[in-house]
Amino acid sequence: MGKFERQISEGVTKYYWYPGEKVDWIRGVLTILGGGLLFALILVVTKNSLLAAVVAGTAVQAVVGAYLGRRDAAGLSEFHDPATERREAVMDGTRAAWRGTLQGLLCAGSAILVINMPHSGFLADWVLPFVPSIIGAIAHSGGMLWERLAQEVTAENQMVAAAEGEPEAPTKALEAA
Repeated sequence: MGKFERQISEGVTKYYWYPGEKVDWIRGVLTILGGGLLFALILVVTKNSLLAAVVAGTAVQAVVGAYLGRRDAAGLSEFHDPATERREAVMDGTRAAWRGTLQGLLCAGSAILVINMPHSGFLADWVLPFVPSIIGAIAHSGGMLWERLAQEVTAENQMVAAAEGEPEAPTKALEAA
């Protein structure tokens, strides 16, 4: 959860809360702007708005899907036990629901963008609106797999270091400081 602090007067501070972190919002805005620029570039080059909408929507969905997949995998590895840590478990579930809602809205938005482009034919009406969402889902799975493999490699490296009698990496960093 992020927040803005605004000093109203001496001793009075007003807080504005928003979901997510500031870095995530900046990444999201940059991704959407990149998709808009890609749409404009493809529209200028090909003069085909349907192709531009499909490619731009697919690119945005792929980037967001991979990022949210990595966040979901990281969230699963840190999930708290609902029986003992209820508040933390509810917060974990809320974050996952927010990421799922965000991805669902993005899928719907890209399908609406593609379907509202001037077009005709079965392919343009029934197949192309689903392409960005399918690519986003595949990228989400790829992001989860990428994060999971990174976690396993880190765990294996720690086990090898422990077997060789080396201290863990954080201990080395503290000793070096």
